[in-house]
Amino acid sequence: MNPSHRRWARASLIALWLGTAVVSLLGWQGVSRELLTGTLLPPAWHGAAIAAGSAADALLGLALWRWDRPWVYRACLALVGLMTLVATVLQPALWLHPLGPLGKNLPIAALLLILQDLTPRHE
Repeated sequence: MNPSHRRWARASLIALWLGTAVVSLLGWQGVSRELLTGTLLPPAWHGAAIAAGSAADALLGLALWRWDRPWVYRACLALVGLMTLVATVLQPALWLHPLGPLGKNLPIAALLLILQDLTPRHE
């Protein structure tokens, strides 16, 4: 991969994670809570789930920004996998959503794997 393309790929993932963290918090009482309404998750836990997801997104976005290391890409892959699994259990209909909120995780995971493989090992 061209070094410039690699930088853009990293920057897009950083923007994705940091943006998602901010949007989740801004939508705390709106869209974020609506996504959890009607799921198996008790309403009393909705705030904690939103805060935890937003914090995880922010931490990984900052880690991607700070470190270009394979362990960061693996951590991001783990979060994508965990969030996809949790979302599938709580809202399986999201797989059929026309904007593909869960389907988009597949190319994100592929990009993370590519970046991980192209990253020099400094661990």
